[in-house]
Amino acid sequence: MTKRGQGKPAGLSRERIAVAAVDLVDRQGLESFGVRRLASELGVDPMSIYNHIKGKAALLDAVSEAVLAEVSATAAQWPDDWMDIARTMARGYRDMAIRHPRVFPLLATRAQTSAVAFEALERLTTAMRRAGIADQAIADAPLVLFGFLNGYLLATLSTDPGEAGGPATGAAQPAFDPALYPTMAALAPLQAGFGGEPEFERMLATVLAGIAEDAARA
Repeated sequence: MTKRGQGKPAGLSRERIAVAAVDLVDRQGLESFGVRRLASELGVDPMSIYNHIKGKAALLDAVSEAVLAEVSATAAQWPDDWMDIARTMARGYRDMAIRHPRVFPLLATRAQTSAVAFEALERLTTAMRRAGIADQAIADAPLVLFGFLNGYLLATLSTDPGEAGGPATGAAQPAFDPALYPTMAALAPLQAGFGGEPEFERMLATVLAGIAEDAARA
């Protein structure tokens, strides 16, 4: 792609750069991602990107923010009950992760401090306070919920969109030798559909029930 000369207007904005960066990571992964490669994709000099986003760390933050915005895009239609908000948020988070499996590790391994992340948490915690839940239980809830989401999705998502079975299937469950591991072998049929929606919904229900129990106890 031909680059613009230095000093010529590139027509760039932080949003356009972030969208192009997400697309590049979706296609090529994080390992080869960098400012120079992105500049080549956009057909601009790398310094043009630095005029809008100061360095690779800030660029990765912009990528994270762009995909998190997909989760919050329907926030105006979210329910008022805190449990329903948490459930809606979790489902949207998983859907986003399936769309962007190569971007998702950024969300699970870097602190998310963007306004879009904070606004979603504010929505959840405000609803919990409105329900009369104790502050300690409220403070713990996002850590429990996203600890589960990030760990589960990292374990089940495939970062290779070309893998058979789609990005939500992840690695296959191991086959257990019933002579050595009789209990795990007996339970194996109940673990079918690893990473699929029914399993996710079961796990999410367990986590939310635990948060609710903690809230009631507090």
